[in-house]
Amino acid sequence: MATHMFRPKAIAAGLALMGFLFAGQSRGQSLTTTEKGLLGGGVLGAGTGAIVGAAVHHPVKGALIGGGLGAVAGGVVGHEMQNNEEANYRLQSEVSAQQRQIERQRREIEELKQSQNTE
Repeated sequence: MATHMFRPKAIAAGLALMGFLFAGQSRGQSLTTTEKGLLGGGVLGAGTGAIVGAAVHHPVKGALIGGGLGAVAGGVVGHEMQNNEEANYRLQSEVSAQQRQIERQRREIEELKQSQNTE
């Protein structure tokens, strides 16, 4: 009976730990996309693993295995998404810089045209 009561407590403790991780990060700096993927994948994997594990009478083991696998998969996906976000940011910065340069050159051309017309 004691081991049966331990399982819900272990699952609750794991979920509480994840909650504290989320709360601690939200007060400080925001999570990166990779970290969001790790945590989200871990939580989803743990939940799914607990459900699957409960079917074979091992919800804690299922939650641990599912959480680990979910965290790895979520981290990989989150890292790839973060790399894409950073590449898009760099590209947008370059486009903005080129647009500013084009606008500056247009003004210079207009100034040259006006100075030639006044001579």
